[in-house]
Amino acid sequence: MTADALPISRIPRTGLPPRAVVVGDPARAAEVAALLDGGREVSHHREYRTFTGSWKGTSLVVSSHGVGAPGAMCLFQELAEAGVRTIIRLGTAGAIRAGIGDGDLVIAEAAVRDDGVTQQLLPPEYPAFAAPEVVLALQRAAVAARAPHHRGVVWTRAAFQPGFIALPGDTYTRAGIAAIEMELSALLVLASTRGLVAGGIVVIDGANADELVDEEATGGYNPHRDVVATGVALGSRVTLDAVHLLATTEDDSK
Repeated sequence: MTADALPISRIPRTGLPPRAVVVGDPARAAEVAALLDGGREVSHHREYRTFTGSWKGTSLVVSSHGVGAPGAMCLFQELAEAGVRTIIRLGTAGAIRAGIGDGDLVIAEAAVRDDGVTQQLLPPEYPAFAAPEVVLALQRAAVAARAPHHRGVVWTRAAFQPGFIALPGDTYTRAGIAAIEMELSALLVLASTRGLVAGGIVVIDGANADELVDEEATGGYNPHRDVVATGVALGSRVTLDAVHLLATTEDDSK
C-alpha cells in the first residue's frame, strides 16, 4: 500500500473531486463511470472500485461499496477523509409500499436505522435523514427525465435473508415505508455527524411486502430483469444530473 492511499478502499488521500456517487456493485460503478467524460479508474481493492470523471462539466467520483452497511461505512468514511463533501447513493431495493413498480425510482427522505453498524456508533434515537437539497435535486432530475419516481422513507436492514426473529415488516408496511435496502442509513448518519451533504435514490428490483408479491407471475425475486436494468440506467443519469444540479446551485450561491 502506498502512503498516499487510504488503507481499506485504497482511494487516494488527496486530489479527488468533492462530490461522489456510490453504488454497491463494482461492475455498476464501471457502468456509471462509462457515462462520464474522461472517466478513469483510480483504484480497485476488494469491493471498492473507484473512478473519476465529469458529467456536464461537474467533476465527481464514482465508487462501489459492496453489500451491507458495515463494509460500505468504511468507504463512506474514507471518502470523507479524502475530502469528498457530497455523496449520493444509487442502489437497488425491494418495494414495500403499494403502487411502487419494478424499475421505479425511490428518492429517500430518511431511513430506518436497522443497518447493523450505526447502532454501535450512536443511540437508536439519532435520526438518519437525507439532506433536503439532495432530495429536491434528485426529484427535479427525475421529473426532467420523466422517470417514474416516488419519495419516502426507506428501511435499511443488515440481513438480506430472513431469519428466525420476527421482523416489524407489517408495522413498516402500515407506516408507509417505501422500500427496503442495505446501506443508506449508514451513509446518512455518517453525513450528518461529519457535516457532509448526502442522500440516496434506489431502483426497485422486486416487491418485499408479502401481500405485494405474485410468485406465480414473477417467478420470485430476480433482480436481473430488463425492467430493472432499464431502471438502473435511468437512475444513473438521474443521479448524475442531481450531482450537477447541486454543483450548479452551490456555484450560483457564491
